[in-house]
Amino acid sequence: MSTQKAPSGSDSTTRRALIRATAQVMLEEGYAAATSRRVAAQAGVKPALVHYYFPSMDDLFVAVLQAGAETNLSTQQEAFAEDSPLHALWELNSAQGAALWMEFMALANHRKAIRSEIAGYADRFRDLEESAMASALQAHGVDTDEFPPVVMSMIVASLARILVLEQGLGISRGHTQAQDFVRRYLDRFELPPGGPA
Repeated sequence: MSTQKAPSGSDSTTRRALIRATAQVMLEEGYAAATSRRVAAQAGVKPALVHYYFPSMDDLFVAVLQAGAETNLSTQQEAFAEDSPLHALWELNSAQGAALWMEFMALANHRKAIRSEIAGYADRFRDLEESAMASALQAHGVDTDEFPPVVMSMIVASLARILVLEQGLGISRGHTQAQDFVRRYLDRFELPPGGPA
């Protein structure tokens, strides 16, 4: 990955527009469609500007990943501090950001720079998710040796993402039942009002 710094200052508006355009193309058409020409067209700028701000496509993809992941981490921290952290875990992994995250996971199979970025963010996400799950399970007296919070949070997050992925493919069989099942158990084991944050 390039180590060259992108221009800064007043040019940051264009840089942010390119990051947003790339994310939008990835969501609507998949990561393979996110070429410098396609991103430039989406952002309404000349293709040369893409490489002016991002010397390589890896630089651009990493910037998109970092921007989205930092926003999601902040959203996650705020949501987990509210009254229903388990429901927040489900909802956050069912949102549009989950679809973009999966595009990055697919892209990581072909780009080493993306793979290392994803691994770092995944650890940070999982730490927060595990902590939220642990608080709720402990508040209900659940044996966390038998039901490890990290495993339980992975199950909830993974199922939510699978539903997003399948919906994108037009698959819906079992989705309503899975959502009802998960919500019923989230209601049962949600952090009690006034419980530990």
